[in-house]
Amino acid sequence: MALPNIIQLSEFDIAQKIIESLSNVCTRAVLFSVKNESKDATQISDELKISLSTVYKTLSSLEDLALVEVHKFVFSSEGKKIKQYRSRIGKVEITLDETEPVLHLYPNKKY
Repeated sequence: MALPNIIQLSEFDIAQKIIESLSNVCTRAVLFSVKNESKDATQISDELKISLSTVYKTLSSLEDLALVEVHKFVFSSEGKKIKQYRSRIGKVEITLDETEPVLHLYPNKKY
């Protein structure tokens, strides 16, 4: 079997990172929370009953993987700028082809 080239390695690394990320129940919960409507970190934390710092860390990881994005900014009553996050993906399929996982991401059609 031929060794993969740099581009294939890079693609595999990203797919592998996404698969590993989605294997975490907290990550999936945060992603599902912002699938149908955009929310800020505090709303997600309150809804899921997980710490705000965990939500911020998870959102940062999901942003790095391009699975969530900042949808808009809102302002609090104190005038603070607050990020509203939304999922960029609506569906994920992970299948096995020979010995390698194959990742299929489908866009979120809600937005």
